[in-house]
Amino acid sequence: MDESQGDRLSRKMKEAPLLPIGLLGFVGALGYGAYKYKHRGEMSRSLFFVQLRVGAQSMVVGALVAGIAYTLGKRLLFPTPKEQGPH
Repeated sequence: MDESQGDRLSRKMKEAPLLPIGLLGFVGALGYGAYKYKHRGEMSRSLFFVQLRVGAQSMVVGALVAGIAYTLGKRLLFPTPKEQGPH
C-alpha cells in the first residue's frame, strides 16, 4: 500500500496524539526563552540558558507523562474488545 506523506503524518498523529503537543510546547518554551533573552536584565548568560533548558525539558517530559497516562487510561480504563484479550 502506497501511503502519501500527509496520510502517514495523519496516521502517526492519531497513534501518538501528544507528540505534536510536546513538540509545540518545546518550541514554545524556546520561543519564550528567545524573547526573554533580550530582556534578561542582569542575569548571567549561563544561568539563563540553564533555566531555559530546564523549562524546555519540562515541556517534553510533561508531554511524555501525559502520553503515558493517556495510553494507560485508554488500555486499562476504556479497552476495546480487541485489546481485552481472551477471557
